[in-house]
Amino acid sequence: MAILLLFPFHASQIWSGGEYGGFYIWSHTNTVCYLFSTAVYPWYMTLLFVIAGISCKYSLQVRTSRQFLVERIKKLLVPFLFGLFVLVPIMTYVAEVFFNGYTGTYLQQYVLFFTKETDLTGYHGGFTPAHLWFLLYLFVISLAAVLIIFLKQKYLPGFKVRRMPYCFIIFLFVPEWICQYVLNISGKSLGQFLILFLFGYFIFSEENILQKLQRHKLASLVLFLISGSLYTYLYCLENIRNILMDGLYIFYGWMGIITMIGIGRSVLNFHSRLSDYLTHASFTIYIIHMPVLVVAGFFVLKLPIGVAGQFSLIVLISFATTFLIYEIVKRIPVLRFFLGVVERKL
Repeated sequence: MAILLLFPFHASQIWSGGEYGGFYIWSHTNTVCYLFSTAVYPWYMTLLFVIAGISCKYSLQVRTSRQFLVERIKKLLVPFLFGLFVLVPIMTYVAEVFFNGYTGTYLQQYVLFFTKETDLTGYHGGFTPAHLWFLLYLFVISLAAVLIIFLKQKYLPGFKVRRMPYCFIIFLFVPEWICQYVLNISGKSLGQFLILFLFGYFIFSEENILQKLQRHKLASLVLFLISGSLYTYLYCLENIRNILMDGLYIFYGWMGIITMIGIGRSVLNFHSRLSDYLTHASFTIYIIHMPVLVVAGFFVLKLPIGVAGQFSLIVLISFATTFLIYEIVKRIPVLRFFLGVVERKL
């Protein structure tokens, strides 16, 4: 569900931010889209790193560290490199044409992609890992986490976090806030995402902790909504940027994580054919969706149908096209390998 949210989130970025926005194509600032993208950003990617940490715990129960690392190379590093060389230049080509009036060929832009001076966002062309930064970060964090887990098992074999008061769980946002400033590259902190991954592995994989989040889900939801409303208002409408806003950003994102886990455990703890399909498709959908959405947005912005019409059409086209491409990809062995298609067990 977090992956599916990326379609409206990234579509909304076409109308978010200040002058020239912060995306590969940009129309103008629309208040609703700006508020929506600002409200979603603090928690949706951080949630994925916590989930990745929980998944790591389960994975290492049936795999050796060596098997886990080999799997990470195949699942994360290979798709990252494939996407970097094949998919990302599509988006920067669109950005070059849209913002810079680029008239060269795609091949010429491909050379430009690796040689142009850039801020690493690629929003106006040039080199960028784009949305695939998540795969690269998760690969690096997985390597670091395996080492930390090994050291913990060697020197603190009996240490387990099974009992923790709910209030203490809330205040775990403080170490995350501190770690936000560690190895922060273009607004994305390796330190922050590493500690979230470790929280997932050591804390949120424990049944007692999950039950506690489920019991206090309404309290979490209230704090989530209050902090989110305050952060979004101050950030978008008052344009406040300072260290206290950093803390509010982290607190809101953290409350989003524990709220989603608590509520999800109550209402989403089931299996169905649809949930099974989406679970296996989500990783590849994440990789594919962005270039599809950027290309769709480039053409849809030319239609005189208003912001609501353009937004809806971009989401629908990119959603349908991405899943169509996924259905094609999963039937071609070489593309299955390069795009990390998850095997479905019958």
